[in-house]
Amino acid sequence: MKKTSTRLADGRELVYYDVRGGHGAAERDAVDRRPLDAVATASEIRHDPLLGEWVAVTAHRQARTYHPPADECPLCPSRDGRMTEIPAEDYEVAVFENRFPSLAGPPGPAAAEDGTGLFLRAPGAGRCEVVCFTSDHEASFADLTEERAALVLDAWTDRTAELSALPGVRQVFCFENRGREIGVTLGHPHGQIYAYPFVTPRTGRMLRSAATHRERTGGNLFDDVVAAERADGRRVVLETGHWTAFVPHAARWPYEVHLYPRRRVPDMTELQADARAEFPGVYLELLRRFDRIFGPGEPPTPYISGWHQAPLGPDGGKDWAGRADFALHLELFTVRRTSGKLKYLAGSESGMGVFINDVPPESAAQRLREVASR
Repeated sequence: MKKTSTRLADGRELVYYDVRGGHGAAERDAVDRRPLDAVATASEIRHDPLLGEWVAVTAHRQARTYHPPADECPLCPSRDGRMTEIPAEDYEVAVFENRFPSLAGPPGPAAAEDGTGLFLRAPGAGRCEVVCFTSDHEASFADLTEERAALVLDAWTDRTAELSALPGVRQVFCFENRGREIGVTLGHPHGQIYAYPFVTPRTGRMLRSAATHRERTGGNLFDDVVAAERADGRRVVLETGHWTAFVPHAARWPYEVHLYPRRRVPDMTELQADARAEFPGVYLELLRRFDRIFGPGEPPTPYISGWHQAPLGPDGGKDWAGRADFALHLELFTVRRTSGKLKYLAGSESGMGVFINDVPPESAAQRLREVASR
């Protein structure tokens, strides 16, 4: 992999990732000539005392780009005199700082705005990046070659290492939203990376469950769940020498797959070479199966795909006790429950956090096995 870092006209970082020796290995020296003003953010985080969770408040994001036509896409290469977020005439994988970030800047202390100390707020510190998987506007991740998917994995891994080293960052989340039904506002195949200044609520719950399981059984919760799913077999979607994919026993979404490396590691930076080599084929197969769930002639399946990685310690260190029990894994799910119908997060889900799934996990797994590539 060849990595080239440069700056956009407003000072944001842009990083090209190319397969070493390929056509993209040429010098990346295109200059961003757009007359851009400096990025202005108004992000802050506020603490919910009832739930013990942080919420980001980002008024500046109201002005972000919203469903531009294909010939005005800001993620395409800069060609024929039209300047975009990526100055090069072509690229393989490109990552840049989001112009409308939910989190940005250095950390700062939390302060109470009232005498009770209940209403805490702090700077919305961290970083948000956009990951462009390909320069082809009409493609999707599932259309990538295994070589390109491996390059994306290298980019995710490099960004995880870089962002984890930023002051105040507690957790790095690499994810892709695909489809208008998910809320995507740019059609170009891309994902995002959030570097949070706190441990996210979902990860916090996983860590607490893992600690309770360790105390009760002496075992690792993630290892034991994967072993139990493999032993049961009904919800296993596919297995290889280094990866296991299954629909979880208590899946929340109509079609939901969790993908684990056989050897537990806390994040992508510690993923072994053999698992890294096998990942592109496994992941591309899962995405292609998702597009076949509802049969031929159906539109592309909308989905969210995200890497769950171990958080860092309060001081940013990797020796934090909570990391030891965490297991890197990818969660992939769709909001489509059947042809032409979506799973909406209505009263029970949005109001009380209790999911109601219309598709039995065993049925979902069976369908995902049926649509395997021949």
